[in-house]
Amino acid sequence: MTEPWLEDACSLVDAFRAKTLSPTEALEASLTAIAASDLNAFSHIDADAARAQAAIADTSLPFGGVPIGVKELEPVGGWPYTEASLVFADRVSEYDSTHVTRLRAAGAVLAGQTTASEFGGVNCTATKLHGITRNPWDTDRTPGGSSGGSAAAVAGGLLPIATGGDGGGSIRIPAGFTGLFGLKSTYGRIPRGPATLQPPLTVTVGCLARSVRDTARWFDVCNGFDARDNLSLPKVGGWEAGLGTMDLAGKRAVISVDLGAAIVEPRVAALVIEAAEALIADAGLRRVDVVVQLPQGGLEWALSNLVGLVGELGDRFPDCNDDLTPEIQIGMNLAAHHYSIQSAGKAELFRIALNEQMADLFDQADFIFASTNPDIAFDAGGPMPTKVGDVDLIATYGFDKAIGNNGALTIPANLSGLPAVSVPVGTVDGAPVGMQIIGRHHEEQLLLDLARLAERERPWPLVAPSVTA
Repeated sequence: MTEPWLEDACSLVDAFRAKTLSPTEALEASLTAIAASDLNAFSHIDADAARAQAAIADTSLPFGGVPIGVKELEPVGGWPYTEASLVFADRVSEYDSTHVTRLRAAGAVLAGQTTASEFGGVNCTATKLHGITRNPWDTDRTPGGSSGGSAAAVAGGLLPIATGGDGGGSIRIPAGFTGLFGLKSTYGRIPRGPATLQPPLTVTVGCLARSVRDTARWFDVCNGFDARDNLSLPKVGGWEAGLGTMDLAGKRAVISVDLGAAIVEPRVAALVIEAAEALIADAGLRRVDVVVQLPQGGLEWALSNLVGLVGELGDRFPDCNDDLTPEIQIGMNLAAHHYSIQSAGKAELFRIALNEQMADLFDQADFIFASTNPDIAFDAGGPMPTKVGDVDLIATYGFDKAIGNNGALTIPANLSGLPAVSVPVGTVDGAPVGMQIIGRHHEEQLLLDLARLAERERPWPLVAPSVTA
């Protein structure tokens, strides 16, 4: 294994246990790759602490000795805790998140902090604090957001796996843009404490991974109730051991590339349909015709999320306005002018209606296949696209629908708490395309088995072609 940073995490652990590679060697390979990279995927490197961890790594543990990245929206004791914002540029975390604590206990070596979009607010990782993070498939394009640095690091061959968070698509969107596998779990599967901000009840944490088995092992390690997140779910074991054991035959599948809510680039749509039809056949699923016509919920999602941000910025706003990225400025000014008890109530009514609609859909189907993103990755520095292919969304549909299109495919699973995965299915113009599969609450194992079947039948590259060129 001459290039250990190009393998998946499980392969590294196997090599450590076979003594063909040491954790120290793997870490040094990652640190060297990070130093040589032009992706701007990291905002902080903790090389000395990582070397100390690697030197004593217990390779009998699930991730014993594996170098990982931690998204900068997630606290790590002693590391910067900026949330990718100039407003908190000098803040340092005093504690580890529960997620990080469990990864440490599983033997993971924390190499550094990956970049994110400011406060996780947009699907492009470009901030005033850290600059532009780039996609290893094409450095002129974004890796997405908000977990863009994690996606760029993993797809860019810098380390095998990294943490992510998904409040509106922030694991699935970058996974789709960078050719990775991403699971957004049922709400509460991995605890988010300590000091958990419960509203808006959309955010889950997990990983950006090169393989399905890495993701399964991650959830084996990290899932389970914690009292500091009182909405977290009881522990479920056997994620990795159960891969390939689920009975998929005869389960009902719907293909709705746009979910009735988005405008999807035609070549992307065609690729997703082809991949969905192939996977349905491979798994022995039964395709059913069900009308999927979801409403765009971008405004309601934004209003729900702005509650926490208004509280966090507090008296700093509006004086800190110039320190915020344009999208966050727009959001905060939207909150200042329109947020009220009435609008909060409307957002909750929207969530209730969407939950009812999703429940009705899953009375008729077990899986919904859709595109992960409306198009391939856009410009690395933004702004958010208002065109899909040749269609000018503002001119055709108006500003609100144009902006809402960017998250229209992923937000429904967040607002309803449903699990969903993004599976790589090929490329358009050399840029990755992801297929999203949404499943029933608590049925992530079925989604993992579908993804594992897709991975086996149509393998995807573990890293971007630029890494091995």
